[in-house]
Amino acid sequence: MRSFTQTVAGPALAALFVPLLVAGAARAAPVEAPAPKLVVVISIDQFSANLFEQYRPSFKGGLGRLAREGVVYPSGYQSHAMTETCPGHSTLLTGKYPSKTGIVANDWYDLATGQKTYCLADPAVTLAHDPAAKGVSPKLLMASTYGEWLKAVSPASRVYAVSGKDRGAINMAGHGADGVFWLQPGFGFTTWVEPGQDAKTRLAPVAALNLKLAADLKAHPFTWTYADKACAAKEADYVTGDRRWRAALPLPRPADEAAAAKDLSTSPYTDRVTLEAAEALREEFHLGDGPAVDVLAVSLSATDFIGHRFGTRGPEMCDHLMRLDARLGAFLDSLDKVKGPVLVALTADHGGSDFPERLRQQGYDAGRVPPVAWLKGLNAAVRARLDLAYDPLIQAGGIESLYVDGPDGKAPSAVDHARITAAALAVLAQRPEVFAAYDANALFTAAPPPTGTPPDEISVAERMRRSAYPGRVGDILVAFQPYLTPTSPGSSYVASHGSPWNYDRRVPVLFWWKGGEARERVLPIETVDIAPTLAAVTGVKPPADIDGRCLPLGAGPAC
Repeated sequence: MRSFTQTVAGPALAALFVPLLVAGAARAAPVEAPAPKLVVVISIDQFSANLFEQYRPSFKGGLGRLAREGVVYPSGYQSHAMTETCPGHSTLLTGKYPSKTGIVANDWYDLATGQKTYCLADPAVTLAHDPAAKGVSPKLLMASTYGEWLKAVSPASRVYAVSGKDRGAINMAGHGADGVFWLQPGFGFTTWVEPGQDAKTRLAPVAALNLKLAADLKAHPFTWTYADKACAAKEADYVTGDRRWRAALPLPRPADEAAAAKDLSTSPYTDRVTLEAAEALREEFHLGDGPAVDVLAVSLSATDFIGHRFGTRGPEMCDHLMRLDARLGAFLDSLDKVKGPVLVALTADHGGSDFPERLRQQGYDAGRVPPVAWLKGLNAAVRARLDLAYDPLIQAGGIESLYVDGPDGKAPSAVDHARITAAALAVLAQRPEVFAAYDANALFTAAPPPTGTPPDEISVAERMRRSAYPGRVGDILVAFQPYLTPTSPGSSYVASHGSPWNYDRRVPVLFWWKGGEARERVLPIETVDIAPTLAAVTGVKPPADIDGRCLPLGAGPAC
Protein backbone atom coordinates (compact mmCIF):
# COMPACT_ATOMS: atom_id res chain seq x y z
CA MET A 1 0.00 0.00 0.00
CA ARG A 2 1.39 3.38 -1.02
CA SER A 3 1.84 6.22 1.46
CA PHE A 4 -0.14 9.46 1.24
CA THR A 5 2.90 11.43 0.04
CA GLN A 6 3.75 8.91 -2.63
CA THR A 7 0.18 8.85 -3.90
CA VAL A 8 -0.20 12.60 -4.17
CA ALA A 9 3.16 13.84 -5.29
CA GLY A 10 5.58 10.97 -5.61
CA PRO A 11 9.04 10.50 -4.15
CA ALA A 12 10.06 14.18 -4.41
CA LEU A 13 7.41 15.49 -2.02
CA ALA A 14 7.85 12.48 0.24
CA ALA A 15 11.53 13.38 0.58
CA LEU A 16 10.53 16.88 1.66
CA PHE A 17 8.35 15.50 4.45
CA VAL A 18 11.06 13.29 5.96
CA PRO A 19 13.22 16.06 7.53
CA LEU A 20 10.09 17.82 8.78
CA LEU A 21 8.87 14.65 10.48
CA VAL A 22 12.31 14.03 11.98
CA ALA A 23 12.54 17.63 13.23
CA GLY A 24 9.08 17.38 14.74
CA ALA A 25 10.00 14.17 16.51
CA ALA A 26 13.17 15.81 17.86
CA ARG A 27 11.20 18.76 19.21
CA ALA A 28 8.70 16.48 20.89
CA ALA A 29 11.30 14.25 22.56
CA PRO A 30 11.73 15.12 26.24
CA VAL A 31 15.03 16.31 27.64
CA GLU A 32 15.68 13.23 29.76
CA ALA A 33 18.29 14.68 32.10
CA PRO A 34 19.12 18.30 32.89
CA ALA A 35 22.58 19.68 32.09
CA PRO A 36 22.24 23.13 33.63
CA LYS A 37 24.44 26.17 33.49
CA LEU A 38 22.22 27.84 36.09
CA VAL A 39 20.83 26.06 39.14
CA VAL A 40 18.01 28.00 40.81
CA VAL A 41 16.97 26.76 44.25
CA ILE A 42 13.78 28.25 45.69
CA SER A 43 12.61 27.81 49.26
CA ILE A 44 9.11 28.99 50.17
CA ASP A 45 9.18 29.53 53.92
CA GLN A 46 6.39 27.56 55.68
CA PHE A 47 5.07 26.12 52.40
CA SER A 48 3.73 22.86 53.80
CA ALA A 49 2.77 19.89 51.68
CA ASN A 50 -0.76 20.49 52.96
CA LEU A 51 -0.81 23.97 51.42
CA PHE A 52 0.66 22.65 48.18
CA GLU A 53 -2.00 19.97 47.95
CA GLN A 54 -4.85 22.31 48.89
CA TYR A 55 -4.05 24.92 46.26
CA ARG A 56 -2.36 22.80 43.60
CA PRO A 57 -5.49 22.60 41.39
CA SER A 58 -5.71 26.42 41.46
CA PHE A 59 -2.09 27.14 40.56
CA LYS A 60 -1.91 28.40 36.98
CA GLY A 61 1.35 30.36 37.09
CA GLY A 62 4.85 29.38 38.21
CA LEU A 63 3.84 26.90 40.89
CA GLY A 64 1.36 25.38 38.46
CA ARG A 65 4.00 25.12 35.76
CA LEU A 66 6.45 23.36 38.07
CA ALA A 67 3.72 21.00 39.29
CA ARG A 68 2.51 20.18 35.76
CA GLU A 69 5.86 19.93 33.98
CA GLY A 70 8.37 18.98 36.65
CA VAL A 71 9.45 16.03 38.74
CA VAL A 72 7.16 16.30 41.76
CA TYR A 73 7.76 14.73 45.14
CA PRO A 74 4.64 15.76 47.11
CA SER A 75 5.99 14.18 50.31
CA GLY A 76 9.39 15.61 51.08
CA TYR A 77 10.40 15.67 54.74
CA GLN A 78 12.43 17.82 57.01
CA SER A 79 13.62 14.86 59.05
CA HIS A 80 14.46 16.74 62.25
CA ALA A 81 12.17 17.73 65.11
CA MET A 82 12.83 21.47 65.63
CA THR A 83 11.10 22.62 62.46
CA GLU A 84 12.09 26.27 62.35
CA THR A 85 13.42 28.54 59.62
CA CYS A 86 17.13 28.48 60.45
CA PRO A 87 17.57 24.71 60.87
CA GLY A 88 15.24 23.96 57.96
CA HIS A 89 17.19 26.16 55.57
CA SER A 90 20.45 24.66 56.82
CA THR A 91 19.42 21.23 55.46
CA LEU A 92 18.48 22.30 51.94
CA LEU A 93 21.88 22.73 50.31
CA THR A 94 24.19 20.98 52.79
CA GLY A 95 22.64 17.53 52.52
CA LYS A 96 22.93 17.26 56.31
CA TYR A 97 20.61 17.23 59.31
CA PRO A 98 20.88 19.99 61.93
CA SER A 99 22.78 17.48 64.08
CA LYS A 100 25.65 18.09 61.62
CA THR A 101 24.97 21.63 60.38
CA GLY A 102 24.96 22.90 63.97
CA ILE A 103 21.90 25.05 63.27
CA VAL A 104 19.56 23.49 65.81
CA ALA A 105 17.03 26.32 66.14
CA ASN A 106 16.52 29.99 65.36
CA ASP A 107 18.00 30.75 68.79
CA TRP A 108 19.82 28.76 71.42
CA TYR A 109 21.36 29.34 74.82
CA ASP A 110 25.11 29.43 75.32
CA LEU A 111 25.67 27.98 78.79
CA ALA A 112 29.34 28.95 78.66
CA THR A 113 28.50 32.65 78.47
CA GLY A 114 24.98 32.63 79.88
CA GLN A 115 23.70 34.39 76.77
CA LYS A 116 21.01 33.73 74.19
CA THR A 117 22.55 33.25 70.74
CA TYR A 118 20.96 33.87 67.35
CA CYS A 119 21.59 31.07 64.87
CA LEU A 120 23.74 33.24 62.58
CA ALA A 121 25.19 35.67 65.12
CA ASP A 122 28.67 36.97 64.37
CA PRO A 123 29.92 39.89 66.48
CA ALA A 124 33.00 40.18 64.26
CA VAL A 125 30.96 41.63 61.36
CA THR A 126 28.60 44.55 60.91
CA LEU A 127 25.55 45.05 58.71
CA ALA A 128 25.81 47.21 55.62
CA HIS A 129 22.67 49.23 56.33
CA ASP A 130 23.45 49.86 60.02
CA PRO A 131 26.91 49.39 61.56
CA ALA A 132 25.34 49.43 65.04
CA ALA A 133 23.07 46.44 64.32
CA LYS A 134 24.05 42.96 65.49
CA GLY A 135 26.13 41.18 62.87
CA VAL A 136 25.20 37.95 61.13
CA SER A 137 27.16 35.64 58.84
CA PRO A 138 27.53 31.92 58.04
CA LYS A 139 30.15 31.53 60.78
CA LEU A 140 27.94 29.26 62.93
CA LEU A 141 26.95 27.02 60.00
CA MET A 142 29.14 23.96 60.57
CA ALA A 143 28.63 22.34 57.17
CA SER A 144 29.49 23.23 53.59
CA THR A 145 26.86 23.83 50.91
CA TYR A 146 26.36 22.76 47.33
CA GLY A 147 27.63 26.15 46.20
CA GLU A 148 30.87 25.56 48.08
CA TRP A 149 31.30 22.08 46.59
CA LEU A 150 30.74 23.56 43.14
CA LYS A 151 33.20 26.43 43.57
CA ALA A 152 35.86 24.03 44.87
CA VAL A 153 35.98 22.25 41.49
CA SER A 154 34.82 25.18 39.35
CA PRO A 155 36.30 28.45 40.64
CA ALA A 156 34.60 30.37 37.83
CA SER A 157 31.15 29.41 39.16
CA ARG A 158 29.21 32.16 40.95
CA VAL A 159 26.88 31.72 43.91
CA TYR A 160 24.27 34.33 44.88
CA ALA A 161 21.43 34.20 47.37
CA VAL A 162 18.54 36.52 48.21
CA SER A 163 15.72 36.31 50.74
CA GLY A 164 13.25 38.20 52.87
CA LYS A 165 15.22 36.93 55.92
CA ASP A 166 18.92 36.75 56.66
CA ARG A 167 18.61 33.13 57.80
CA GLY A 168 17.02 32.15 54.50
CA ALA A 169 19.75 33.60 52.29
CA ILE A 170 22.81 32.85 54.43
CA ASN A 171 22.08 29.19 55.13
CA MET A 172 21.46 28.43 51.48
CA ALA A 173 24.52 30.33 50.22
CA GLY A 174 26.93 28.99 52.83
CA HIS A 175 30.50 30.22 53.11
CA GLY A 176 32.36 32.08 50.40
CA ALA A 177 29.38 33.01 48.23
CA ASP A 178 29.73 35.88 45.78
CA GLY A 179 26.75 37.78 47.14
CA VAL A 180 24.16 37.22 49.89
CA PHE A 181 21.33 39.70 50.39
CA TRP A 182 18.14 39.94 52.42
CA LEU A 183 15.36 42.44 52.79
CA GLN A 184 15.64 44.98 55.58
CA PRO A 185 12.32 46.83 56.05
CA GLY A 186 12.67 50.53 55.41
CA PHE A 187 16.03 50.15 53.69
CA GLY A 188 15.98 47.55 50.95
CA PHE A 189 18.35 44.63 50.52
CA THR A 190 21.36 44.46 52.80
CA THR A 191 24.27 42.14 53.65
CA TRP A 192 27.08 41.80 56.19
CA VAL A 193 30.42 43.60 56.14
CA GLU A 194 33.59 41.93 57.36
CA PRO A 195 36.49 43.86 58.93
CA GLY A 196 38.37 45.76 56.26
CA GLN A 197 35.44 45.72 53.83
CA ASP A 198 33.45 48.74 52.71
CA ALA A 199 29.67 48.77 53.16
CA LYS A 200 29.06 50.71 49.95
CA THR A 201 31.07 48.20 47.95
CA ARG A 202 29.26 45.28 49.57
CA LEU A 203 25.90 46.83 48.67
CA ALA A 204 26.89 47.76 45.12
CA PRO A 205 25.14 44.75 43.49
CA VAL A 206 21.78 45.84 44.94
CA ALA A 207 22.25 49.61 45.16
CA ALA A 208 20.32 50.41 41.98
CA LEU A 209 17.59 47.95 42.92
CA ASN A 210 17.19 49.51 46.37
CA LEU A 211 16.74 52.96 44.83
CA LYS A 212 14.20 51.59 42.37
CA LEU A 213 12.21 49.80 45.08
CA ALA A 214 12.07 52.94 47.23
CA ALA A 215 10.94 55.06 44.28
CA ASP A 216 8.34 52.49 43.20
CA LEU A 217 6.90 52.22 46.70
CA LYS A 218 6.67 55.98 47.03
CA ALA A 219 4.97 56.37 43.67
CA HIS A 220 2.73 53.32 44.07
CA PRO A 221 2.17 52.41 47.74
CA PHE A 222 1.28 48.75 48.15
CA THR A 223 -2.26 48.12 49.36
CA TRP A 224 -3.19 44.51 49.92
CA THR A 225 -6.59 43.89 48.39
CA TYR A 226 -7.88 40.74 46.74
CA ALA A 227 -6.13 39.75 43.56
CA ASP A 228 -8.33 36.65 43.57
CA LYS A 229 -11.81 37.55 44.81
CA ALA A 230 -12.66 33.87 45.32
CA CYS A 231 -10.48 34.02 48.43
CA ALA A 232 -13.04 36.34 50.07
CA ALA A 233 -15.22 33.29 50.68
CA LYS A 234 -12.81 32.39 53.50
CA GLU A 235 -13.53 35.55 55.50
CA ALA A 236 -14.64 34.97 59.11
CA ASP A 237 -14.46 36.39 62.63
CA TYR A 238 -12.20 34.92 65.30
CA VAL A 239 -11.17 35.34 68.92
CA THR A 240 -7.55 34.53 69.77
CA GLY A 241 -6.63 35.28 73.34
CA ASP A 242 -8.36 38.51 74.29
CA ARG A 243 -8.45 39.86 70.73
CA ARG A 244 -11.44 39.81 68.40
CA TRP A 245 -10.55 40.21 64.76
CA ARG A 246 -11.81 39.51 61.27
CA ALA A 247 -9.83 37.54 58.71
CA ALA A 248 -10.39 39.67 55.62
CA LEU A 249 -8.77 41.97 53.08
CA PRO A 250 -7.96 44.79 52.95
CA LEU A 251 -6.42 45.00 56.42
CA PRO A 252 -7.62 47.67 58.86
CA ARG A 253 -5.96 51.05 58.43
CA PRO A 254 -2.62 51.05 60.29
CA ALA A 255 -2.42 53.22 63.39
CA ASP A 256 1.09 54.55 62.73
CA GLU A 257 4.18 54.15 60.56
CA ALA A 258 5.40 51.15 62.53
CA ALA A 259 2.09 49.35 61.98
CA ALA A 260 2.19 50.27 58.28
CA ALA A 261 5.70 48.81 57.98
CA LYS A 262 4.50 45.63 59.69
CA ASP A 263 1.57 45.34 57.29
CA LEU A 264 3.90 45.73 54.33
CA SER A 265 6.41 43.10 55.45
CA THR A 266 3.67 40.57 56.29
CA SER A 267 2.15 40.79 52.83
CA PRO A 268 2.83 39.47 49.31
CA TYR A 269 5.03 42.54 48.77
CA THR A 270 7.97 40.80 50.46
CA ASP A 271 8.07 37.94 47.96
CA ARG A 272 7.38 40.24 45.04
CA VAL A 273 10.49 42.34 45.66
CA THR A 274 12.59 39.29 46.62
CA LEU A 275 11.90 37.79 43.20
CA GLU A 276 12.62 41.17 41.62
CA ALA A 277 15.98 41.12 43.38
CA ALA A 278 16.64 37.57 42.14
CA GLU A 279 15.93 38.66 38.57
CA ALA A 280 18.19 41.71 38.97
CA LEU A 281 21.10 39.66 40.28
CA ARG A 282 20.68 37.08 37.53
CA GLU A 283 20.77 39.74 34.83
CA GLU A 284 23.48 41.91 36.38
CA PHE A 285 25.95 39.05 36.73
CA HIS A 286 24.74 37.08 33.67
CA LEU A 287 24.30 33.97 35.76
CA GLY A 288 24.00 30.90 33.55
CA ASP A 289 25.32 32.69 30.48
CA GLY A 290 28.90 31.41 30.62
CA PRO A 291 30.65 28.05 30.48
CA ALA A 292 30.61 27.46 34.25
CA VAL A 293 27.61 26.38 36.33
CA ASP A 294 26.18 29.18 38.51
CA VAL A 295 23.84 29.04 41.50
CA LEU A 296 21.02 31.39 42.46
CA ALA A 297 19.31 30.61 45.78
CA VAL A 298 16.02 32.34 46.56
CA SER A 299 14.18 32.09 49.87
CA LEU A 300 10.68 33.54 49.87
CA SER A 301 9.60 34.59 53.37
CA ALA A 302 6.09 36.02 53.02
CA THR A 303 4.25 32.70 53.39
CA ASP A 304 5.84 32.34 56.83
CA PHE A 305 5.13 35.95 57.85
CA ILE A 306 1.51 35.63 56.75
CA GLY A 307 1.10 32.18 58.30
CA HIS A 308 2.25 33.42 61.69
CA ARG A 309 0.13 36.56 61.66
CA PHE A 310 -3.08 35.30 60.04
CA GLY A 311 -2.85 31.49 60.02
CA THR A 312 -2.70 29.25 56.96
CA ARG A 313 -6.37 28.57 56.17
CA GLY A 314 -7.82 32.02 55.73
CA PRO A 315 -8.34 34.53 52.92
CA GLU A 316 -4.93 36.12 53.53
CA MET A 317 -2.99 32.94 52.75
CA CYS A 318 -5.31 32.13 49.86
CA ASP A 319 -4.74 35.47 48.15
CA HIS A 320 -1.02 35.46 48.89
CA LEU A 321 -0.51 32.05 47.27
CA MET A 322 -2.42 33.09 44.18
CA ARG A 323 -0.22 36.18 43.90
CA LEU A 324 2.94 34.15 44.54
CA ASP A 325 1.94 31.66 41.87
CA ALA A 326 1.55 34.48 39.35
CA ARG A 327 4.81 36.21 40.36
CA LEU A 328 6.74 32.95 40.16
CA GLY A 329 5.35 32.54 36.66
CA ALA A 330 6.89 35.86 35.66
CA PHE A 331 10.16 34.83 37.32
CA LEU A 332 10.28 31.57 35.37
CA ASP A 333 9.57 33.52 32.18
CA SER A 334 12.56 35.77 32.97
CA LEU A 335 14.80 32.69 33.00
CA ASP A 336 14.15 32.32 29.27
CA LYS A 337 16.81 35.03 28.88
CA VAL A 338 19.49 32.73 30.31
CA LYS A 339 21.79 31.51 27.55
CA GLY A 340 22.41 28.12 29.13
CA PRO A 341 20.00 25.46 30.37
CA VAL A 342 18.33 26.10 33.73
CA LEU A 343 17.42 23.65 36.48
CA VAL A 344 14.94 24.82 39.13
CA ALA A 345 14.46 23.09 42.48
CA LEU A 346 11.66 24.25 44.79
CA THR A 347 10.90 23.20 48.36
CA ALA A 348 10.34 24.59 51.87
CA ASP A 349 12.27 24.94 55.11
CA HIS A 350 9.35 23.56 57.15
CA GLY A 351 5.59 23.18 57.07
CA GLY A 352 2.94 24.49 59.43
CA SER A 353 -0.66 23.97 60.44
CA ASP A 354 -3.04 26.76 61.51
CA PHE A 355 -3.96 28.62 64.67
CA PRO A 356 -5.62 26.38 67.27
CA GLU A 357 -8.85 28.34 67.56
CA ARG A 358 -9.72 27.78 63.90
CA LEU A 359 -8.58 24.16 64.06
CA ARG A 360 -10.95 23.57 66.98
CA GLN A 361 -13.81 24.95 64.89
CA GLN A 362 -12.91 22.33 62.30
CA GLY A 363 -13.14 19.52 64.83
CA TYR A 364 -9.49 19.05 65.82
CA ASP A 365 -8.45 18.64 69.44
CA ALA A 366 -6.18 21.67 69.19
CA GLY A 367 -5.07 24.07 71.88
CA ARG A 368 -2.28 26.19 73.28
CA VAL A 369 0.42 25.72 75.89
CA PRO A 370 1.16 29.19 77.35
CA PRO A 371 4.98 29.10 77.41
CA VAL A 372 5.68 31.51 80.27
CA ALA A 373 3.17 29.97 82.67
CA TRP A 374 4.11 26.44 81.60
CA LEU A 375 7.82 26.92 82.22
CA LYS A 376 7.11 28.67 85.52
CA GLY A 377 5.06 25.68 86.65
CA LEU A 378 7.70 23.19 85.54
CA ASN A 379 10.42 25.08 87.39
CA ALA A 380 8.28 25.19 90.52
CA ALA A 381 7.80 21.43 90.42
CA VAL A 382 11.51 20.73 89.92
CA ARG A 383 12.48 23.20 92.66
CA ALA A 384 10.12 21.47 95.06
CA ARG A 385 11.53 18.03 94.24
CA LEU A 386 15.15 19.11 94.72
CA ASP A 387 14.71 21.92 97.27
CA LEU A 388 16.35 24.46 94.98
CA ALA A 389 16.39 28.21 95.58
CA TYR A 390 16.41 29.18 91.89
CA ASP A 391 14.72 28.23 88.61
CA PRO A 392 16.96 25.57 87.02
CA LEU A 393 15.36 25.41 83.55
CA ILE A 394 15.50 28.12 80.89
CA GLN A 395 14.65 28.40 77.22
CA ALA A 396 16.08 30.53 74.42
CA GLY A 397 13.79 30.10 71.44
CA GLY A 398 10.93 27.95 72.70
CA ILE A 399 9.94 25.62 75.51
CA GLU A 400 10.55 22.62 73.26
CA SER A 401 14.28 22.98 74.02
CA LEU A 402 15.14 23.45 77.71
CA TYR A 403 18.56 24.17 79.17
CA VAL A 404 19.67 23.10 82.64
CA ASP A 405 20.98 26.20 84.32
CA GLY A 406 23.17 26.83 87.33
CA PRO A 407 22.47 29.49 89.97
CA ASP A 408 24.92 31.82 88.18
CA GLY A 409 23.10 31.51 84.84
CA LYS A 410 25.75 29.19 83.42
CA ALA A 411 26.26 25.45 83.20
CA PRO A 412 25.92 23.65 86.56
CA SER A 413 28.23 20.92 87.82
CA ALA A 414 27.87 17.49 86.23
CA VAL A 415 26.23 16.15 89.38
CA ASP A 416 23.69 18.97 89.56
CA HIS A 417 23.05 18.71 85.85
CA ALA A 418 22.19 15.02 86.18
CA ARG A 419 19.96 15.59 89.24
CA ILE A 420 18.03 18.43 87.61
CA THR A 421 17.64 16.58 84.31
CA ALA A 422 16.32 13.45 86.01
CA ALA A 423 13.86 15.44 88.13
CA ALA A 424 12.60 17.43 85.15
CA LEU A 425 12.11 14.31 83.02
CA ALA A 426 10.15 12.69 85.84
CA VAL A 427 7.85 15.71 86.09
CA LEU A 428 7.40 15.92 82.31
CA ALA A 429 6.51 12.23 82.12
CA GLN A 430 3.39 12.99 84.17
CA ARG A 431 2.24 15.98 82.12
CA PRO A 432 -0.74 15.21 79.85
CA GLU A 433 0.22 17.93 77.35
CA VAL A 434 3.64 16.30 76.80
CA PHE A 435 3.97 13.45 74.32
CA ALA A 436 7.53 12.69 75.39
CA ALA A 437 10.65 14.37 76.74
CA TYR A 438 14.22 13.38 75.94
CA ASP A 439 17.62 13.72 77.54
CA ALA A 440 19.86 15.21 74.85
CA ASN A 441 22.90 13.32 76.14
CA ALA A 442 21.07 10.05 75.51
CA LEU A 443 20.16 11.19 72.00
CA PHE A 444 23.79 11.94 71.13
CA THR A 445 24.71 8.27 71.61
CA ALA A 446 21.48 6.72 70.31
CA ALA A 447 21.79 4.39 67.34
CA PRO A 448 20.20 5.65 64.12
CA PRO A 449 17.41 3.63 62.51
CA PRO A 450 18.25 1.04 59.86
CA THR A 451 19.41 2.45 56.56
CA GLY A 452 16.50 3.05 54.25
CA THR A 453 13.90 3.73 56.94
CA PRO A 454 11.37 6.09 55.29
CA PRO A 455 11.41 9.60 56.77
CA ASP A 456 7.70 9.46 57.60
CA GLU A 457 8.26 6.36 59.74
CA ILE A 458 11.20 7.36 61.91
CA SER A 459 10.45 7.70 65.61
CA VAL A 460 9.99 11.00 67.39
CA ALA A 461 13.16 10.22 69.33
CA GLU A 462 15.06 9.90 66.03
CA ARG A 463 13.62 13.21 64.83
CA MET A 464 14.92 14.76 68.04
CA ARG A 465 18.33 13.11 67.55
CA ARG A 466 18.61 14.72 64.14
CA SER A 467 18.07 18.12 65.79
CA ALA A 468 20.73 17.57 68.46
CA TYR A 469 24.12 19.26 68.09
CA PRO A 470 26.30 19.21 71.23
CA GLY A 471 26.74 22.54 72.97
CA ARG A 472 23.82 24.17 71.18
CA VAL A 473 20.68 22.11 71.55
CA GLY A 474 18.83 22.10 74.85
CA ASP A 475 19.57 19.56 77.56
CA ILE A 476 15.94 18.39 77.54
CA LEU A 477 13.90 18.25 74.34
CA VAL A 478 10.11 18.27 74.66
CA ALA A 479 7.59 16.98 72.14
CA PHE A 480 4.12 18.29 72.92
CA GLN A 481 1.02 16.39 71.93
CA PRO A 482 -0.09 16.87 68.29
CA TYR A 483 -2.07 20.06 67.58
CA LEU A 484 -0.86 21.77 70.77
CA THR A 485 0.85 25.07 69.99
CA PRO A 486 3.38 26.24 72.62
CA THR A 487 2.79 29.94 72.01
CA SER A 488 0.42 32.58 73.30
CA PRO A 489 -1.54 34.60 70.72
CA GLY A 490 -0.68 38.25 70.12
CA SER A 491 -1.83 41.08 67.91
CA SER A 492 0.43 39.95 65.07
CA TYR A 493 1.15 36.32 65.92
CA VAL A 494 -1.53 33.64 66.08
CA ALA A 495 -0.03 30.50 64.52
CA SER A 496 3.29 28.71 64.78
CA HIS A 497 5.36 25.68 63.78
CA GLY A 498 8.42 23.94 65.18
CA SER A 499 6.97 20.59 66.23
CA PRO A 500 8.20 17.09 65.28
CA TRP A 501 4.81 16.23 63.73
CA ASN A 502 4.36 15.67 60.03
CA TYR A 503 2.25 18.77 59.43
CA ASP A 504 5.37 20.77 60.35
CA ARG A 505 7.84 18.41 58.63
CA ARG A 506 6.22 17.48 55.31
CA VAL A 507 6.99 19.79 52.37
CA PRO A 508 6.86 19.49 48.58
CA VAL A 509 10.06 19.01 46.58
CA LEU A 510 9.95 19.82 42.87
CA PHE A 511 12.57 19.79 40.12
CA TRP A 512 11.99 21.41 36.73
CA TRP A 513 13.95 22.00 33.57
CA LYS A 514 12.77 23.11 30.17
CA GLY A 515 11.70 20.19 28.03
CA GLY A 516 11.82 17.74 30.91
CA GLU A 517 9.21 15.04 31.26
CA ALA A 518 6.58 15.47 33.97
CA ARG A 519 6.84 12.83 36.69
CA GLU A 520 4.93 12.35 39.94
CA ARG A 521 6.82 10.41 42.62
CA VAL A 522 4.69 9.69 45.61
CA LEU A 523 7.04 7.89 47.99
CA PRO A 524 8.65 10.06 50.68
CA ILE A 525 12.07 11.67 50.36
CA GLU A 526 14.02 14.15 52.49
CA THR A 527 15.12 17.74 51.99
CA VAL A 528 18.71 16.60 52.56
CA ASP A 529 18.38 14.72 49.25
CA ILE A 530 18.26 17.98 47.26
CA ALA A 531 21.95 18.93 47.49
CA PRO A 532 23.39 15.55 46.45
CA THR A 533 20.90 15.45 43.59
CA LEU A 534 22.08 18.83 42.31
CA ALA A 535 25.67 17.72 42.79
CA ALA A 536 25.14 14.60 40.67
CA VAL A 537 23.45 16.56 37.89
CA THR A 538 26.36 19.03 37.72
CA GLY A 539 29.18 16.52 38.17
CA VAL A 540 30.18 17.57 41.68
CA LYS A 541 31.15 15.14 44.44
CA PRO A 542 29.54 15.92 47.81
CA PRO A 543 31.25 15.26 51.16
CA ALA A 544 31.23 11.64 52.28
CA ASP A 545 29.38 12.35 55.53
CA ILE A 546 26.20 13.86 54.10
CA ASP A 547 22.88 12.44 55.27
CA GLY A 548 21.03 12.73 51.97
CA ARG A 549 21.10 10.67 48.81
CA CYS A 550 20.95 11.46 45.13
CA LEU A 551 17.49 11.26 43.55
CA PRO A 552 17.12 10.04 39.96
CA LEU A 553 15.38 12.79 38.00
CA GLY A 554 14.97 10.77 34.81
CA ALA A 555 13.41 7.39 34.16
CA GLY A 556 14.77 4.41 36.03
CA PRO A 557 16.68 4.09 39.30
CA ALA A 558 20.04 5.46 38.13
CA CYS A 559 21.01 8.82 39.58
